[in-house]
Amino acid sequence: MDYHSLLQSATASGIDVYEKVLSLKTKGLYGDNVIWINQTLSSVEKTCTLAEELGHHFTTYGNILDQSKLINRKQELRAREWGYKFLFPLEKLIEAQKIGIRSRFELADYLNVTEQFLEDSLKRYKEKYGLYKKIGKFTICFDPLGIVESFEEVMPK
Repeated sequence: MDYHSLLQSATASGIDVYEKVLSLKTKGLYGDNVIWINQTLSSVEKTCTLAEELGHHFTTYGNILDQSKLINRKQELRAREWGYKFLFPLEKLIEAQKIGIRSRFELADYLNVTEQFLEDSLKRYKEKYGLYKKIGKFTICFDPLGIVESFEEVMPK
């Protein structure tokens, strides 16, 4: 999904999105149905940031800026995971293999995400599911990254 499409989704959800120069460390902020995106980011970085900030809209509550509190860190992780699933559902990895994508760079480009977002997503999926996750007849291996397709052999009677 590209940044423009994600902006439309935000608007359809009743969220106002503004671009503004923010501090170098701040990519985006969310509060009270408003998202601020650092306008100095690339379009792909804005897409990844907007997905996470939408995750805050849909999954978190209150002021979670103080990350020394466990409950705030958990909410931050939940918002990031929402963004990972939105931009990079695991089914997209299967699609990517089917069309011949072989490198992480190509995969990030295919998903329209940064390589860092891709790496963070894969790390989170590995934390959540372990070394592999079955989806239908496919097994996604997270370390090393790859996909195995199961073929059931039909035995003659």
